[in-house]
Amino acid sequence: MTAEGLRLTPFRGLRYAPERVSSLAAVTSPPYDVVVRPDGLRHLETADPYNIVRLILPQAADPATRHRQAAETLRRWRTDGVLAPDPEPALYVYEQRKGELLQRGLIGALSLSPPEDGIVLPHEEVIAEVVEDRAALMRETAANPEPLLLSYRSRGSDTGATAVIERTTSRAPLVETTTEDGFSHRLWAVTDPAELAEVDGDLSHQRALIADGHHRWATYLRLRAEHSADVRGVSSPWNYGLVLLVDTARYPLQVRAIHRVLPRLTLRQALEMLEMTDSFRVRPVEGPLSHAMEVLERTPGNAFLITEGDGAFHLLDRPSSRLLDLTIPEDRPEAWRRLDATVLHSALLDEVWKIPDHPSEIGYIHHTEAAVEQAAHHGGVAVLLRPVLEDTVRALAEQGVTMPRKSTSFGPKPATGLVLRTVDTDAA
Repeated sequence: MTAEGLRLTPFRGLRYAPERVSSLAAVTSPPYDVVVRPDGLRHLETADPYNIVRLILPQAADPATRHRQAAETLRRWRTDGVLAPDPEPALYVYEQRKGELLQRGLIGALSLSPPEDGIVLPHEEVIAEVVEDRAALMRETAANPEPLLLSYRSRGSDTGATAVIERTTSRAPLVETTTEDGFSHRLWAVTDPAELAEVDGDLSHQRALIADGHHRWATYLRLRAEHSADVRGVSSPWNYGLVLLVDTARYPLQVRAIHRVLPRLTLRQALEMLEMTDSFRVRPVEGPLSHAMEVLERTPGNAFLITEGDGAFHLLDRPSSRLLDLTIPEDRPEAWRRLDATVLHSALLDEVWKIPDHPSEIGYIHHTEAAVEQAAHHGGVAVLLRPVLEDTVRALAEQGVTMPRKSTSFGPKPATGLVLRTVDTDAA
């Protein structure tokens, strides 16, 4: 880790004008990679003509057209006053609440740093095609449309950033809404120079783990490399990226698994290849889904559930030592070699089922029920996994070891559409 830590800077947030939309809840969206397509996408598009999904997941025949369409949509919404910049730069306190679950953090423009600096720690690999798509979208729109989620651990004291957050939430919020998933959202702007200095003094000694948004972080780094300091020698606005920073010592994140849907593999093919290779023990498990997941949770060692969404499940466990010796790299820490996601990708997907490592062949679904429904409605096999402990994730990240892509789902995730960051506004 370098001497310098996190530097979270204020920015002029771009926000929806309440009088121009049916409701704030109707124009928000989950993060782009959580939207279940095509059903969830259609639902969001019809919720309000200005739903943010038209910027983060534009629909057109080819990628270049999609990205130009998003840029034109953003330009039009700004011109028409649907989206308007706040009058002065701010950090934004963001609160999410559902029942007893409460999460608070700070949204700001974070100074970017490479992994070797040890300030922001990635823990998952990324898919090159996804990074290229996100980079093209942000490049064309000149915007960071949604924050990624970073976690850090303070010493638990009520000083610094924590004190600013707690004081701010006693005031009237800029906006508040409740989305259809039952979460209430509130947002405040922090503009007082003394409070901004208090936050900076605290965070400058911290480092963060990427909890959610590895592809967006990789995109930020790519765009920063493309835009060096401008001709006047002023730091480029591309040197910063939009993030939500949460102190998990005070507000622990939830960690869930991310499931896989294999659209081109049938359950019959999957079971036949497992039997032919004698690679895993395979046992039928009775439904419903909740019971099958309980069985998976109780199973020691590496284990997975597979289903085609018809209410029948099969438990895969006890991978053969021959298969593991053949497929799992030996030059990684033992904790990495034992991960379910490691065994899934290196042994099961690559070796047994021969699934190409491409987005068209492997879908990543954050919610268990949605993964099962996706397999049932659109074909293929859902592979259901268990979550990884946050301590395991952090320990590997601190060693500089990345987990297989889409190994974890930290949350709750910030709603997209509450506040955006545009490069031209920041440059101004």
